[in-house]
Amino acid sequence: MNRIIISRTDSIGDVVLTMPLCAWLREKFPETKLTFLGKNYTREVVECFDCINEFISLEEIEDLPIINRLNFIKSDVFIHVFPNKELAALAKKAKIPVRIGTSHRVYHLLTCNHRLNFSRKNSSLHESQLNFELAKPLGIKEIPSLKEINSYLTHFNIPKVDLPDFLSELDLSDTVILHPKSQGSAMEWPLENYFELAQRLADKGKTVCFTGTEVEGEQFRSQIPFNNRIIDTTGRLTLPQLIKLCALSEGLVACSTGPYHLSAVFGNKAIGLFSTRKPIHPGRWSALGENAVALVYDENCPKCKKGKKCNCIEKIEVDRVIRFFE
Repeated sequence: MNRIIISRTDSIGDVVLTMPLCAWLREKFPETKLTFLGKNYTREVVECFDCINEFISLEEIEDLPIINRLNFIKSDVFIHVFPNKELAALAKKAKIPVRIGTSHRVYHLLTCNHRLNFSRKNSSLHESQLNFELAKPLGIKEIPSLKEINSYLTHFNIPKVDLPDFLSELDLSDTVILHPKSQGSAMEWPLENYFELAQRLADKGKTVCFTGTEVEGEQFRSQIPFNNRIIDTTGRLTLPQLIKLCALSEGLVACSTGPYHLSAVFGNKAIGLFSTRKPIHPGRWSALGENAVALVYDENCPKCKKGKKCNCIEKIEVDRVIRFFE
């Protein structure tokens, strides 16, 4: 095969959890060009992963005339890791020989010629393992264990970018990142818990960096405790700079969001705060990496077990989090 396209057009954490599948494809087909199709804002994450030969963005494809789109995605295999109705139709129209997707999308009945029958929502498998279901038409026999999947994380590289001056003099190995928000993609720990955690970490001599977008920073930066060891970086870092900060710091605390996964793949302490409710539970969405941790308030929370909305994540105590940095 000359070219395989792996399509995952959702968020940063989802993209990170797809990289082990890409690493397996690289081992299985060492001479094949691997192209990752994602949203443009995930490009710089994918470029940290040395198994990928090429990145193309969904936005690039959407801007092209239809005839150019067909040429743009010409390949031997198209894997729909994240289902997209328009891309599924386009891949069929481009006459890509092997088109792989889940059977749980009606439009795949007409557009994919390899349809795998598995449910992400109801599965007990981790998201990274579920991605390997889509490799069965390409020869994988068994879904790898999480230990096997973790072995693929060595393919991540730190971006070659300079950090801003206000971070360049810090001892990043003694710096903890706090990423309080998730752009609405996850259940969140209360802001006041992050502020208490920041103050207590600073009292222990740690440097603390709050991260997030400018919009997120506007929601909480005025409440950040005043301390020379606590730094507000919200809205001040490019994505490559954030990745480098995650890679070089001691660790990070966040809910189930992109930076949590980025910190973990570099082997740092990545403390994720979760609800146990399916399908957002840590069994599916905990970060990969030897030092990744997923904390919940109560593994047997009755509301979460019934799939009801629950605020038990808010009850996770600061004491349980800070002990990982002592």
